[in-house]
Amino acid sequence: MQIGNVSLPHGLLLAPMAGITDVSFRSVCASFGAEYAVTEMISAKALWYGDRKTERLARIAPSDPPCAIQLFGSDPECMAFAAGRFSDPSAAPSGILPAAIDLNFGCPMPKIVNNGEGCALMKQPVLSGKIIEAVRKVTPLPVTVKIRSGWDSDHKNCVEIASIAASLGVSMIVVHGRTRSQLYAPPVDYDAIASVRQAVPDSIPVIGNGDIFTAEDAKRMMDKTSCDGIMIARGAEGNPWLFREILCWMDGVPYVPPTQKERIETAVFHLARLGEEIGPEKAALEGRKHAAWYTKGMRNAASLRTSLMQADCLEQLIRLLEESSV
Repeated sequence: MQIGNVSLPHGLLLAPMAGITDVSFRSVCASFGAEYAVTEMISAKALWYGDRKTERLARIAPSDPPCAIQLFGSDPECMAFAAGRFSDPSAAPSGILPAAIDLNFGCPMPKIVNNGEGCALMKQPVLSGKIIEAVRKVTPLPVTVKIRSGWDSDHKNCVEIASIAASLGVSMIVVHGRTRSQLYAPPVDYDAIASVRQAVPDSIPVIGNGDIFTAEDAKRMMDKTSCDGIMIARGAEGNPWLFREILCWMDGVPYVPPTQKERIETAVFHLARLGEEIGPEKAALEGRKHAAWYTKGMRNAASLRTSLMQADCLEQLIRLLEESSV
């Protein structure tokens, strides 16, 4: 599978997740087999108005896998401005250009769709096309899109949006097999993903997304949809080994789950890296959820998570984790 100049031997992608897929998380997932990642979604309008925090979200590190920058917005001019900004080597936040510019047509959250952004754009095919066209004109980078199956069960138009995107020259289409009204509730609509794969040219990779928590889930997604790759989201929270598990299935080799010691060591590495990226105070707050996810299912996990949630500094959070592995 090819996206621009990036080759993905297995088609294993890490999804964009707000507040989660930062540099530290992407780096950890890359170490276990993620071949491609997408940043947290970035507001084109905020960038237009010079918000510095927004620009920091676009930082790509040498430890990242090939990484796209995801933009959201509903104004073609703003979206084109942001895409052009991140396509300029002299202006790249870390000096590293993204692998692609990804357009978010799938976020279901009220504060996004109420502004006519994210999944709301699936109700406006013409505007969606104008955004893709405007972005394609200003960037030499591949342009990709992430969509849902539709707005609700009565308005599943993923094929229409995907066909527009394909006609305008996008390099990849990711389909989350749920409608906006479902949010993250089951089931995943494999038929919707399969219909997109059938509708667009074979030269454009179609990626399946939704409820991939095990290698068996990945196999089911690929078997039922004929998708070219899979994008993993919540399944990787506290379990970056999921990429390794799926790789083992694809390569036909046995998978050995991580020991408790390995889980803790990875969690500690992740939190330490997070501290380097955003500072120890913010990392202490952000790191609690990651620590809780890493320790899920371990012995004495409930009492440990209570202590983790009460930790008041990054050092204490890491110490609690290290003590749990003894």
